[in-house]
Amino acid sequence: MPLRGRTMATLIGLLASSGLRSGEVVRLDRSDVDLTNGVLLVRKTKFRKDRLVPVHTTTQAALRHYVRVRDAAFPQPKDQAFFLSSRGNRLSATGLKNGFTEVRKLAGLDDGKPLRPHDLRHRFAVTRLSLWHQQRANVQALLPLLATYLGHASYSDTAYYLTGSVDLLAMAAERAFLDGGAA
Repeated sequence: MPLRGRTMATLIGLLASSGLRSGEVVRLDRSDVDLTNGVLLVRKTKFRKDRLVPVHTTTQAALRHYVRVRDAAFPQPKDQAFFLSSRGNRLSATGLKNGFTEVRKLAGLDDGKPLRPHDLRHRFAVTRLSLWHQQRANVQALLPLLATYLGHASYSDTAYYLTGSVDLLAMAAERAFLDGGAA
């Protein structure tokens, strides 16, 4: 797979698996990605704070593979960007948007409202909440952790991402009933 395709595949996978904002991903520098410990240093967030974001071992492996392809294509980097364009410089927000649109069309996901990179952040948050419900975890106690992971100043800001999907509402209702929280 050429660098452009590998860049988009890796970047989309990172967005989906980490809940990062698309701007945070394109601003990552090589020094921000610790592939040994599986931690990203996210700088210049929406709230002008830095945060550490751990990534799953499968994400680490995908990032390592991308690094090998990237470094083979551009052994002498033009700058310190982690994700590169096909010209070897930092992938721009516009480059991400255009690449994402192309991938979305190739995947046949252009029916109805088009999927945006930011929608992957919403999906990450809802999926995490769903998993906690399935694990019968104390979701209320874990919401501040999700807020911190997503880089929100307050966990109430996270509520924006937790739109009620039918599955999520069904799980919450079932759990409330089973736990005696509903009549």
